[in-house]
Amino acid sequence: MAVTDEQTDLTATRSSASERAHATVEAVFRIESPRVIAAVTRVVRDVGLAEELAQDALVAALEQWPERGVPDTPGAWLLTVARRRAVDLVRRKERYAQKLAELGRDLESVPPVEEPADPDDIDDDLLRLVFISCHPVLSAEARIALTLKLLGGLSTPEIARAFLAPEATLAQRIVRAKRTLAKQGVAFEVPYGPDRAARLGSVLEVIYLIFNEGYAATAGDDLLRPALCEDALRLARVLQGLMPDEAEVHGLAALLEFQQSRAAARTGPDGAPVLLADQNRTRWNRPLIRRGLAALARAHARGGAPGPYTLQAAVAGCHAEAHTYEETDWPQIVALYDLLVARTGSPVVELNRAVAVSRAQGPERALDLVDALNPVLSDYHLLPSVRGDLLARLGRTKEARAEFERAAALARNARERELLLKKAAQQGS
Repeated sequence: MAVTDEQTDLTATRSSASERAHATVEAVFRIESPRVIAAVTRVVRDVGLAEELAQDALVAALEQWPERGVPDTPGAWLLTVARRRAVDLVRRKERYAQKLAELGRDLESVPPVEEPADPDDIDDDLLRLVFISCHPVLSAEARIALTLKLLGGLSTPEIARAFLAPEATLAQRIVRAKRTLAKQGVAFEVPYGPDRAARLGSVLEVIYLIFNEGYAATAGDDLLRPALCEDALRLARVLQGLMPDEAEVHGLAALLEFQQSRAAARTGPDGAPVLLADQNRTRWNRPLIRRGLAALARAHARGGAPGPYTLQAAVAGCHAEAHTYEETDWPQIVALYDLLVARTGSPVVELNRAVAVSRAQGPERALDLVDALNPVLSDYHLLPSVRGDLLARLGRTKEARAEFERAAALARNARERELLLKKAAQQGS
């Protein structure tokens, strides 16, 4: 029997509708999965197992939503399915019998699909999941991978692509991180007292490192990896809602808002880097700048001495408020870097301070500061890059060329390397 045009059209329509439904399920799951995993972790006390149960809920959604339609409260639907499976799992395994008795009525009463869970409870669980994913018992690489997996909603292949790492390597890193958390018996709780500040520092560091890898990729062919910046900014905003009384949480969010506001102006049409002095500031995202200023104000309003993220945000805010590069308040930036150096003792911060000093007090004074850093930053490509800029401004072009070539040899990012070689060529032979 010949296939009619109407049958072909119907088949195509059904296929298109199914594809749209699957795309909807995946988009909803990426948004809701951190809350689902967090809530289920409270039941099973195992973040790896909770993630598996959340994936089971995703499979159920992929099977049912294309036929029945997306529920009015898709997050509650996913949470209900995952919780029910958690209850069934606990009941089936004898080793969880005691835990089942302790949980008692909480496990017996599973909310109906139509009723979302208490938002306050879910927020508490999500905050606990944040502190577990960023626990200091894990390496920095493991914390980053686990945070992107559990809180960012990224798949293992997506994380591997973002960091230019083999998928098998990332998968093993995530598995080992979960095993370490289970073996160490890391409690599903929000730390309080003296431990809280140290643990919060680990959380903020992870988000900051994720953003930085997207903002200035350490390796590869592209300067920017926008998806990582967006993931980090979203995590920072979520953390603001979960911990509104923590000044440094707002400070970090402000910093990322300011940095992200310049994203469109940081590369040219061919993907080549555009330096801050040469950026078209009309392309800076003003709504993000306003968000950054508001977050910075909230950080200052909490009182006390500003922390390192708040100080960095204040520096970025000075740049954001200047209409041109020449109008930048360089003396104020130097003063902020003075405080930041005192807080961190970081030689990289001292290098950034030297750049500000060069604008406020001249390149000759800054060159002395940069030379003092050479022993500790000899393998850091930005040190010879900054030194090359200062020498060029002093008219010492032959030395500047050598510094730019040295910086290019140290740079791992292809776009940065191209820019440095171009600057070297501009100095003549």
